[in-house]
Amino acid sequence: MESSTQTSVNVVPIKRARGQRRAPSRAVRPRSAVTSGRQLFHDGNSKSAWSRRFHDLILGHIADLGGADLLSEAQFSLIRRAAAIETELERLDARLSRDEAVDMDAYARVAGHLRRLFETLGLKRVPRNINADLNMLDRYLARPTEGAGA
Repeated sequence: MESSTQTSVNVVPIKRARGQRRAPSRAVRPRSAVTSGRQLFHDGNSKSAWSRRFHDLILGHIADLGGADLLSEAQFSLIRRAAAIETELERLDARLSRDEAVDMDAYARVAGHLRRLFETLGLKRVPRNINADLNMLDRYLARPTEGAGA
C-alpha cells in the first residue's frame, strides 16, 4: 500500500569502497547554520553587545581547551552554556557596580553552576610561581624613577 503524500528529499549517493553505494543520512545541505558557524543563534540578534561578548567568551574557552579540532560536540555545547552563564553574571556584576539590587543567592548558585561546567570541561586554575613575580617586582622597585633628581 503506497501513500499519496510522499515527501521527496534530495539525496546524493556517497561512493563507498569497491564501488558500493548507499544513501547518505542527510539531505544536500548537511548542517544547520549554527552548526556550520554561519549564525551564532538559531533565532536571535548576533549583533547585540551581549552576543558579541558571548562569542568572545566562546572563542576564548575553545582556545583554552586547545582549539576546535580537539573538542567534541558535547564540549562545544558546554562551552556555549558556560559562555551564556558568564555573560549573564557579567551583566549582574555591572548592576552591582551601579549599586542596583541583585539576588545574591541566585548569583552565587549560577556562579557555582559555571564552576562545575568549567570543571567538567577540564578548565582549572593553574598556580603560578609567585617567586618569579616577586623578583620582577623587586627589579621594578629598584630602578631609578624619572625626574627624581630634578
